[in-house]
Amino acid sequence: MNRLPITSLWISAFLLLLSCTAENRDNPGPFAEKTEKKETTVSSKKKSSKSTKKKTGTKTGISKSRSTVNRAEDLANYAHKNGYSSKYCFLVDMSLPSGRNRFFVYDIENRDIAYAALVAHGSCNENFLSRPRFANTPECGCSSLGKYKVGALYNGKYGKSYRLYGLEKSNSNAFKRGVVIHGYDCVPDNEIHPMVLCNSLGCPMVSYRFFNRLTRIISQSGKPILLWVYR
Repeated sequence: MNRLPITSLWISAFLLLLSCTAENRDNPGPFAEKTEKKETTVSSKKKSSKSTKKKTGTKTGISKSRSTVNRAEDLANYAHKNGYSSKYCFLVDMSLPSGRNRFFVYDIENRDIAYAALVAHGSCNENFLSRPRFANTPECGCSSLGKYKVGALYNGKYGKSYRLYGLEKSNSNAFKRGVVIHGYDCVPDNEIHPMVLCNSLGCPMVSYRFFNRLTRIISQSGKPILLWVYR
C-alpha cells in the first residue's frame, strides 16, 4: 500500500530532471549568449573588411578589363625602352562600342587607369560607321591601328590639336593624313551606350572637356607621350 506513493514520487522527480536538462539545452545561459555575440561581432568585422578591400581595390573605380591593363603595361615597357614618358601613356581600345569609354589615360607610376572617356573613330568617308574599319592610305578617312608619338600642340581646322606620328607600318601615314587628337562638340563627356558616337575622319576625336584634361597631362610631360590604338 505505501509503495505506490513512493514510486510515483521517484517518477515525478525523474521527469522533472529530464525537463530541466531539456530547458538548459534550449537556453544555454548568459555566458553562452555573450560568446555568441562575440562570434557575430567577429564575423561582421570580417565581412566589413572584405567589403572595404573591394572598395579600395582600385584607385579610380574605373571599370577596366585585364586586356586593357596588359596592353597598358606593354606600352609602358615600350615607353621605358624607347625614351618616352614613363609617367603617362594613352590607349584607345577600338574593340569596345563607340558609346562606351574607350580612350584610357594610364598612370604608369601607379599602374592604374587615371581617366577614361569617349573617342570617335573614322567614317572611312562614308555617311556613318557604327563600327570602325581601319586603313592607312592618304585621304581614306579611316582610323589607323598602331602606336603613335603625341607631337606638338597647334591650332588647326578643329581648333587646338595634337599632331600624331605613326610608329608602325599600319599608321605610318598619320602625319601626312593630318590625323591628330582634337576635341569636337558632337562628343559628349559621358557614356551614351547603347547609342553610338559620331564619326571623325580618322582622328581620335574626344570631348572638349577631356581634350583639356589631356592638354594638362601632355604640357606637363618632360618627354613625348605614347598613344596606342588597338582592337
